Amino acid sequence: MVAVQLLFAPAAIASEVLRFGVVNQRSPQLTAEYWNPILDYVSRRSGARLELRLGRAAPETTEMAERGVLDFYLTNHLFTAERARLGWRVFGRIAGEPIRGEIVVADDSPIRQISDLQGRDVVFPSPEAFVGYWVPTDALLAAGVQVKPRFAGNQEGAMAQLQAGRADAAAVNAKVMAEYARRESMRYRAIWRSGPFYDLALMAHPRVPAEIVEAVRSAFTGMAGDPEGLRILEASAALIRQKPPLGFVAADDGDYDDYRRFHRVAQARVDRAPKATVP
Repeated sequence: MVAVQLLFAPAAIASEVLRFGVVNQRSPQLTAEYWNPILDYVSRRSGARLELRLGRAAPETTEMAERGVLDFYLTNHLFTAERARLGWRVFGRIAGEPIRGEIVVADDSPIRQISDLQGRDVVFPSPEAFVGYWVPTDALLAAGVQVKPRFAGNQEGAMAQLQAGRADAAAVNAKVMAEYARRESMRYRAIWRSGPFYDLALMAHPRVPAEIVEAVRSAFTGMAGDPEGLRILEASAALIRQKPPLGFVAADDGDYDDYRRFHRVAQARVDRAPKATVP
């Protein structure tokens, strides 16, 4: 497990360190480079002592949230009926356009539609990836297409495998895919795209006091409007070639009802899908 220590202001609302998880989309190193300055800013502005915590892959980080190891989690993995009982609450989200799932192929691939994937190798980020596994797997099953699935560990791991020619297609988050392609000069085509869903949610464990959650929410949502905060956001965005708008906006649990509806309808079907393997 990667644990990233941050420097904190001496006057803090919380006397203990609050563990902040981020769903694994990129390597632990790049995730830490992106998030360290943001969490340092939020720690100083809110008075809450935030420390980045990551598992080796998305399932491990989400399992940490399920066990109560994390106090905050930036994720879209906690909206199943079973996990809703844990009591995590939404207080914000990433700003900008909604996210969509995509199934993508190399630009020169002969594959043109998802029916062409019958019997082919498709790489997924992880079994926890909502728009990178759950939603595209449901679409494949609805189309009657059986693929040979495997997991890469995170979003960019799946993209790298496609880029290296180790899979015929990859199921990905369209926004993360576009950022990766800009950095890596990768040419690709989407052969399927899902409907929109709100981007990753900022969530708090129910044990975190409301006043601390509000202080953290205020620091996150005010970041883009503060010159120092905006500079930090821009520097982090440059690392992954992220486009504006940058920052975070307030949100609540109702904003993620479409995730819950999807899980109610599709979870049993996706659970019966062929199991992926780790390469």
